[in-house]
Amino acid sequence: MSELIKWFDARRSPFEVLERLFEGERGTPGAIRVEELLDGNDLVVRAELPGVDPEKDVEISVQDHSLLISAHRQERTEEKAKGGYRSEFRYGSFSRALPLPEGATEQDIRATYADGVLEVRIPVPEQTQAAHRKIEVKRAG
Repeated sequence: MSELIKWFDARRSPFEVLERLFEGERGTPGAIRVEELLDGNDLVVRAELPGVDPEKDVEISVQDHSLLISAHRQERTEEKAKGGYRSEFRYGSFSRALPLPEGATEQDIRATYADGVLEVRIPVPEQTQAAHRKIEVKRAG
């Protein structure tokens, strides 16, 4: 039975089904979606983190030559009306580990946050060119 069919039944709202489909990288709950690109001599990592306070809810660290990004989100809404009370909340922790480029140092890593996107810039040192040697390919037989 497919994962979608398991999650889609009469007891679940359509919003729960959609949330399950789009959670995390490769279906991993709690993974942060990222894009990586080179901008000059910088590796740029952009992470989707809407609805977080970057100063309180986001932690960036380096461990075992990997960049670790962790975040926590907590949203709560309450509506009080004459006929009743309604409360909704969403919360969760998210994380992602990405390998650092060879020669990158944590002292040079910079991070900014704007419009729900965390951008981490990692300077990539220029690599010395290894000796280049062409290998001849011969026909077998």
